[in-house]
Amino acid sequence: MRLSVFVCSIIFLTFSCKGQERKLPEVQSLNHPAVISGEFIYELEDALTPECHASTVEASGNAMVAAWFGGTKEKNKDVGIWVSLKTDVSWSTPIEVVNGVQEDGTRYPCWNPVLYKPKNQPLYLFYKVGPSPREWWGLYMTSEDDGATWSEPVKLPDGILGPIKNQPIQLSDGTILSPSSTESKTEGWKIHLESSNDLGKTWKKTDALNDAGEFGAIQPVILNYGNNKLQLLSRTKNNVVSQNWSEDGGKTWSAMTATSLPNPNSGIDGVTLKDGRQLLVYNPTEKNWGDRVPLSIALSADGENWNRVLDLEPLRETTDKEGEEYSYPTVIQARDNKVHIVYTWNRKTVKYVVLDPEKLK
Repeated sequence: MRLSVFVCSIIFLTFSCKGQERKLPEVQSLNHPAVISGEFIYELEDALTPECHASTVEASGNAMVAAWFGGTKEKNKDVGIWVSLKTDVSWSTPIEVVNGVQEDGTRYPCWNPVLYKPKNQPLYLFYKVGPSPREWWGLYMTSEDDGATWSEPVKLPDGILGPIKNQPIQLSDGTILSPSSTESKTEGWKIHLESSNDLGKTWKKTDALNDAGEFGAIQPVILNYGNNKLQLLSRTKNNVVSQNWSEDGGKTWSAMTATSLPNPNSGIDGVTLKDGRQLLVYNPTEKNWGDRVPLSIALSADGENWNRVLDLEPLRETTDKEGEEYSYPTVIQARDNKVHIVYTWNRKTVKYVVLDPEKLK
């Protein structure tokens, strides 16, 4: 029987940070009226790999499609990309759809799949292969049957990595903007954008959009305010979510600055809702507060002022901050207008939550 989580009332807990008592703001958890359902894509006892991470979700046809990387442990050579489909009431048994075995038999780990479906196009599965994020390269596969079967992998052009963690967006003129980043030992963490005007046949990239000496930033999220106004939000090493703004559809960008949102050097994701609000899924802590718990939702009308409205995974009295992890979310708003979220649940399984955004106030 799949696990549905509708527990916990309003949470207001304190915890220690370097000898001082800190408090997270009072916020409702999964008994919130916006929560339609919450379940594991596969139960712990049914896990086909010891660990999983970096899940992604997309709506395609009549199916919800989820993917993640799984194996004995992140960075191990046996880590491949796994996919599960939900076409009725339950998720299908996960299948490993690709691994990092090369033509000469060498095997590398796979990383960070990103599902994305451009308008009137097949479903794309972007992912990375390589010994580490400093040395990986980007590939993609496509599916014409909503994730049931996949094409052979295609390597992206040299210098193009594809979306690093979060989905591309498609502008009104059809341009695809893909949020990307690099992690270099010598040059630091930098974000950039990759764009395509021909539905992914060719790509070009921007220069770095941050000074890595000021902000070490990766894994940007693109939010679209309309009228060519875009915002990038990024994971950083600086204990904050950072931001860049564009007023010309992504052609030029402002310098990176800090937002008011904390970040424990953990992945985030966001989506522009159809009603114009911005929704962000993130860990609302600084690194020295404890890492990747809780996992929460914040809303904003302007991208500057954010209100944390819901904890998907609250901080509980029993939480072992050193051992628990709820992280690396992906969020979309599907044609049914519902918000669909997947995230890492303790590196052991993938959690899937559906929300009614009209009840998020």
